[in-house]
Amino acid sequence: MFKTELHCHSKDVSACACVSVEDIVKKYTEAGYTTLVLSNHFNEGTMGFNGASTWEEFVDKFFQGYEKLKACAEGKLNVLIGAELRFNENINDYLLFGITKEFLLSHPEIFELNPEKFYPIAKENGVLIIQAHPFRNHMTVVNPVYLDGVEVFNGHKGHDSRNHVAQAWAEHFNLIKTSGTDFHYNDVPANAGILTEYEITSLDTLVKTLKEGTYQLITD
Repeated sequence: MFKTELHCHSKDVSACACVSVEDIVKKYTEAGYTTLVLSNHFNEGTMGFNGASTWEEFVDKFFQGYEKLKACAEGKLNVLIGAELRFNENINDYLLFGITKEFLLSHPEIFELNPEKFYPIAKENGVLIIQAHPFRNHMTVVNPVYLDGVEVFNGHKGHDSRNHVAQAWAEHFNLIKTSGTDFHYNDVPANAGILTEYEITSLDTLVKTLKEGTYQLITD
């Protein structure tokens, strides 16, 4: 079985992360993972943290973090790009799978949207939108018709994500279920993600796998 992490942050892009790309590669290869989705924060705060004055500069810097990790992991770990999007309307977070640089560059208005407005754009571009830790404190419940799925296991030790509630919610509304470590700090284990019978080496394979449900969840 092949292990894939779906929720990881690097200090090069995410202000709240403390781990270098070198340490990320070491952590996940030692834990037996074959693929990692780098899902750094993608919001106005991150834009400020990265010192970007234009949308193009922000997207460039966001992808530079991905390219840096990918280069460090070459021959050791498959690295795919994702994002943890936050709209300006509240502090909900959404994992995006299937994004490209061109997609983000073409939507500079993204932070002013909401799930209802963003969902058709995502569908048109083959992007999955998964609400991260939807039942953590201060999260807002989202109409499930504007989501592809929810993160039913979030491994962050600093928050009560009420994973059991997210699991029940996903089952009730027949949503895609994902699991992620929400990795920020080097002193915590890589303890989540998905298991597949094949190696996930591309975004197309990742999106197809999540849609078809051909995986098992890793839940600590």
